Amino acid sequence: MTILRPSQEPDLPAITAIYGHHVLHGSGTFETDPPSLADMRARRAEVLARQLPFLVAEDGGRILGFAYCNWFKPRPAYRFSAEDSIYLAPDAHRRGLGRALLAELAAQAQAAGVRKLIAVIGDSANAGSTGVHRSIGFEQVGVLKSCGWKFERWLDVVLMEKTLGAGSSRPPQSTGV
Repeated sequence: MTILRPSQEPDLPAITAIYGHHVLHGSGTFETDPPSLADMRARRAEVLARQLPFLVAEDGGRILGFAYCNWFKPRPAYRFSAEDSIYLAPDAHRRGLGRALLAELAAQAQAAGVRKLIAVIGDSANAGSTGVHRSIGFEQVGVLKSCGWKFERWLDVVLMEKTLGAGSSRPPQSTGV
């Protein structure tokens, strides 16, 4: 049975391997060199330090995917807008895990005070990613044409967004960083 839970330190080798596969073989990320375990450890630490969710999908002790969000941009004014990242193991697609992870991520991001969740999806032909985002209520808000070069071709970036909670209808309760 698959469970969704907060990531833990021992999950990092599997998270690093899953993401490394997507860096080397996919156009959903524009990274071209897989990050090291230390890099992924630092990324997770940054997310957790901002009190944002970093989740995994686990089945029988095996990590099948992960999802997290971090500020859309590093400046403090962006702290109520977060960009999501979601990646599945190559053999874990088409099982509903992406949708479940992303829905749980959105719920936890909202609980953490995020008002806008943003997807920056590499490759406009990435129907899996745009579809999973659309399935939980994201709307496409733009396409940046030919802004990435990977695998010897130009790739677009699709921008999608989902308003969480009160959105921009009122100020946040906390303005602290």
